[in-house]
Amino acid sequence: MEKIIKKKSLGQHFLNAPVYLRAMADAAGIQKGECVLEIGPGEGALTRELLVRGATVVAVEKDHRLISVLEETFADEIQSKKLFIHEGDALEIDAGEIVGKKDFKLVANIPYYITGALLRKFLSEEKKQPSTLVFLVQKEVAERVAKSTKESILSLSIKVYGEVKYIKTVPRGAFSPPPDVDSAILAVTNISRNNFKDAAHEKKFFAVLKSGFAQKRKMLKKNITGIFGNGTEAAMQNASIAENSRAEDIALEKWLELSSH
Repeated sequence: MEKIIKKKSLGQHFLNAPVYLRAMADAAGIQKGECVLEIGPGEGALTRELLVRGATVVAVEKDHRLISVLEETFADEIQSKKLFIHEGDALEIDAGEIVGKKDFKLVANIPYYITGALLRKFLSEEKKQPSTLVFLVQKEVAERVAKSTKESILSLSIKVYGEVKYIKTVPRGAFSPPPDVDSAILAVTNISRNNFKDAAHEKKFFAVLKSGFAQKRKMLKKNITGIFGNGTEAAMQNASIAENSRAEDIALEKWLELSSH
């Protein structure tokens, strides 16, 4: 089989270390018979781990060169309809169309430069959300989302849809070729839109969030005046937010309350 040269333009850093592949599948709680959507399967190391656990895998690969590699490697699994391969851009697919009516989990070693875009797409933009999402991301990003005592637009945008957990650090040497930074497995479980009263609340939540973080050095009150006008103080009081608060110090529950009126 011809050796595939990894493309920097696609952020290709393939993970082949079994201990971390198992950790990703463990984090997703893969059970026999479940449907798993995998983004960027590469040469199929994670795909193999998911299949071994009895999952039906739908793999989306953008790099045309890798399609034939996957089709050759997993000929039997494709024949038995345990693996379905779609050539395309994960940011442009319709998850509902690809996985059908069944519930699915999303597990992937993703290109780091589209981490935010993929999280936004599958948590907020897709009509059909995964029940669980497990991504391999930059360690710094995972720490900011799951470990930091300070909130950010990214951390709150994920936590509002599910329970976030930092699973395991993955050293750069576990990849081929090694990236310039260490990575980490980030899991989001129990994904839903249950924190929102309706679609209007969801839309307003993000509008308030973006305004609140517009200028980090300013107090929240000044940042959100454009949305609440003369009612800013009352809105903050109703959400039990101190007048001198900054956006990064406010918990998710208070953002939800602030945006619910």
